[in-house]
Amino acid sequence: QVQVVESGGGLVQAGGSLRLTCTASGRTFTPYAMGWFRQAPGKEREFVAYKRWAGADTNYADSVKGRFTISRELRRNTVYLQMNSLKPEDTAMYYCAAQDMRRTSRSWDYWGQGTQVTVSS
Repeated sequence: QVQVVESGGGLVQAGGSLRLTCTASGRTFTPYAMGWFRQAPGKEREFVAYKRWAGADTNYADSVKGRFTISRELRRNTVYLQMNSLKPEDTAMYYCAAQDMRRTSRSWDYWGQGTQVTVSS
């Protein structure tokens, strides 16, 4: 079983910064990719950022480009989301997800419980 755990959320003022951390752990688990999603109350979950483990591919949602940066620590199966210039519309529950290298579906196989980010105006 793979465990995905996020942390780093909190309450910040508009224009502030937060860094989220996510670690995926499992006895034989190796990520193909890890990413971040978010869901605000009353809205559907949306993609935020994505990074592959064995390649340079990195993707961001248009709404966060230039403000958010995803990075990783390869050996620790850990991914970060540095969030700068935060806006009230960034307020959401942020979820980390991982794709399993051993699978071929390239779906998001494992999900964390989420960490809340609230940005006040």
